[in-house]
Amino acid sequence: MTSQCHKSQSCFGFGPPFGCHVTTFPRLLLMLFLGLSPETWAQQGTQPHSIKIEGDITLGGLFPVHSRGPAGVPCGEIKREKGIHRMEAMLYALDQINSDPDLLPNITLGARILDTCSRDTYALEQSLTFVQALIQKDNSDVRCSNGEPPIIPKPERVVGVIGASGSSVSIMVANVLRLFAIPQISYASTAPELSDKSRYEFFSRVVPPDSYQAQAMVDIVKAMGWNYVSTLASEGNYGESGVDAFLQISREAGGLCIAQSIKIPREPKPGGFDKIIKRLMETSNARGVIIFANEDDIRRVLEAAKRVNLTGHFLFVGSDSWGAKSSPILDQEDVAEGAVTILPKRASIDGFDNYFTSRSLENNRRNIWFAEYWEDDFKCKLTRPGIKYDLGRRKCTGEERIAQESQYEQEGKVQFVIDAVYVMAHALHSMHLDLCPSSMGVCEKMDPVEGSKLLQYIRSVNFNGSAGTGVMFNENGDAPGRYDIFQFQLSNTTNPGYRCIGQWTNHLRLNAEEMQWSGGDSAVPDSVCSFPCELGERKKMVKGVPCCWHCELCDGYQYQQDELNCDMCPFDMRPMPNRTGCRSTPIIKLEWSSPWAIIPVFLAVLGILATSGCIITFIRFNDSPIVRASGRELSYVLLTGIFLIYLITFLMIAEPSAPVCAFRRLLLGLGMCITYSAMLTKTNRIYRIFEQGKKAVTPPPFISPASQLIITFILIGVQLLGVFIWFGVVPPHTIIDYEEQRPPNPEFARGVLKCDMSDLALVLCLSYSIVLMVTCTVYAIKSRGVPETFNEAKPIGFTMYTTCIVWLAFVPIFFGTAQSTEKMFIQTTTLTVSMSLSATVSLGMLYIPKVYVIIFHPEQNVQKRKKSFKAVASAVTTQLSQKEDKQNGEPKSSAIMLTYCHSK
Repeated sequence: MTSQCHKSQSCFGFGPPFGCHVTTFPRLLLMLFLGLSPETWAQQGTQPHSIKIEGDITLGGLFPVHSRGPAGVPCGEIKREKGIHRMEAMLYALDQINSDPDLLPNITLGARILDTCSRDTYALEQSLTFVQALIQKDNSDVRCSNGEPPIIPKPERVVGVIGASGSSVSIMVANVLRLFAIPQISYASTAPELSDKSRYEFFSRVVPPDSYQAQAMVDIVKAMGWNYVSTLASEGNYGESGVDAFLQISREAGGLCIAQSIKIPREPKPGGFDKIIKRLMETSNARGVIIFANEDDIRRVLEAAKRVNLTGHFLFVGSDSWGAKSSPILDQEDVAEGAVTILPKRASIDGFDNYFTSRSLENNRRNIWFAEYWEDDFKCKLTRPGIKYDLGRRKCTGEERIAQESQYEQEGKVQFVIDAVYVMAHALHSMHLDLCPSSMGVCEKMDPVEGSKLLQYIRSVNFNGSAGTGVMFNENGDAPGRYDIFQFQLSNTTNPGYRCIGQWTNHLRLNAEEMQWSGGDSAVPDSVCSFPCELGERKKMVKGVPCCWHCELCDGYQYQQDELNCDMCPFDMRPMPNRTGCRSTPIIKLEWSSPWAIIPVFLAVLGILATSGCIITFIRFNDSPIVRASGRELSYVLLTGIFLIYLITFLMIAEPSAPVCAFRRLLLGLGMCITYSAMLTKTNRIYRIFEQGKKAVTPPPFISPASQLIITFILIGVQLLGVFIWFGVVPPHTIIDYEEQRPPNPEFARGVLKCDMSDLALVLCLSYSIVLMVTCTVYAIKSRGVPETFNEAKPIGFTMYTTCIVWLAFVPIFFGTAQSTEKMFIQTTTLTVSMSLSATVSLGMLYIPKVYVIIFHPEQNVQKRKKSFKAVASAVTTQLSQKEDKQNGEPKSSAIMLTYCHSK
């Protein structure tokens, strides 16, 4: 690659540090164009530290043989699996292809393999080796010391590159390779950004992009019933684009919310991971953590969670960078327990296992990093020139054997490295068949290989890869999405470690019964912002966070219409106990067995028996003086009214129906109307007789029994007229009152079967009787001066006074319970008891004493001497003038009334 002068000659034209290297100036221009430091390249020497495999066609290889070094140091420790295993997989594939007589016959594939040190900027500097043969150089000013031009060897030409591993590294390298039309095939870069062929048209990959992986992870999260998760991404293209794809797909799918989206800095500060854990705990309900990060970041996240005693809290869903690797969880297994990880579907390549476990220091000298791997794998130290021996470690013997004296497990991407190399081989083979059909080796048309044509052959390959699965590309150069789903199960006593629990090929197949979580629990833990609401509760969404809500009970008479809304039940219904719907409100009525009915019925039965006894007694002794003196005709009318008052109790308690409601309307006021019409007629007759006695000796008109009956029936007719008008305007019918018993608790709601008689209608029905009662009371007060020997006036007066007290007590009780849930029972009982008491007062004051005398003291049931009204009036006048002063000028007419009434 450098100029060659004769012995003792030197090259001129450039001073240190570039010396006599003729490729320095073009490389310097390219580095300045890409923004790299020329001092960095100078520190690497004139030739990058690399593996060179001779061949007719050279492929480039980029592998993270070493990890990223600390600040100021490009490379760190050796990476045994992701570095050495993958790099050896390329060497193994080259050996297999070169020994295959059917694939690229008579053409040997060579390689130039470089170490990226897991750093994109360093990888870019290294990859300049691949393009130096394509840089046009002007060597006219370069001369040896004798003035002769230097001998410049033909530069190594790389036709395609296998790599890189990390997406950020592949993106950086792809930006250079596209400038020189060098196809690139990655075995591990999955960033969705690389599918953009307007920017990375020469990039292809044998692994599916993270857009597929993100879709698979969204499907996993949804399959576990999670709707509230956080995301963690390593700074760089892989982590950031992976999370972006996850966020976009989750938004499109809906039903998934992101609590925190945290980026891990490329160079985290001390305590940075502790702050990340603290931020994740700000939304502690989001236990699920979607992590797109490199191995080092994953390990440090687990360490930070363990430091704050959060083992078992976080439920990680890891991308393929975690996969089924042991290195990210080394010494953090308890924190990683239950982690679900994803890895492109792969198989262990037995041929590679045999190849790699047979490698030794003697037979693998082509791998310049193998000695370093040997020391790290066997924890020993080799003696090498210029390196001081470490007394703290044992000396390597060189007789150690891989997988026998050290742990060995094939790295997950080995299959894809092999497939990537075979893609190049198949593409070159097809290209050779088309361009050099008769040539046994590389013909002129393939010297040099044109990158754009080779790319077309790469995109057209279709063959079964090392694992037996098809290898092909879509229009974006991406492999189809095929993933295995793993879970790290520490509590699995039969097989602790990573266990395959499902697959994803355009749709998810997850074996939930094989999943196991912290402590061996098989139940999937929750990662939700808000737990599902109970039946009968609606979701009150938190603004801006569709997965978070507060649960509000559909209270009162509401039911759950849907998960977001409550609605009122229809008026005749109440909510079901779980409030998921409505049910009919029970219909009730006053039952005969109810305590509210038993007392009124008992009083009514006693009243009816007593009234019937009085009527029978009066009929039996119809012509006796007491019966005749009490006014037989009006007494029978009055007793009939009392009987009807008692009878109305049974109609008020009976099950409402149209006939029952009709009789209620008719008899409710009729019984009282008959009673107080008769009583009013009596008091009015007494009053008129006494008033007439003051003025003249002629009797007042309409005091005969017939006249009294006519007056009474006229008064009763007014009540009947009003009732029949009511019948005509509003025919009697039943209603179900759902408002009367509608307490705040709908469980106690009842529909009351009742007649269509409102409280106002009931008052109006009784109002005429109340008017009669009040009028009768007024006449009773006016007739209070009747002598004690008179057997009608004073009992009527006491009856009316007591009745007024009963009905004055009735009013506040009846209307004061209008808002009670027991309104119907209380009001019915109050009304019937009040009516029974008023009837009992009338019966007890007016007729029970007479019946008592008739039955038990018949000797008092005799007729008095009769006097004419004229003689009576004359005697009364004389008595009144004699006692006027004694009675304060008020004449006494008791003798007149007593004598006259008995004479009638």
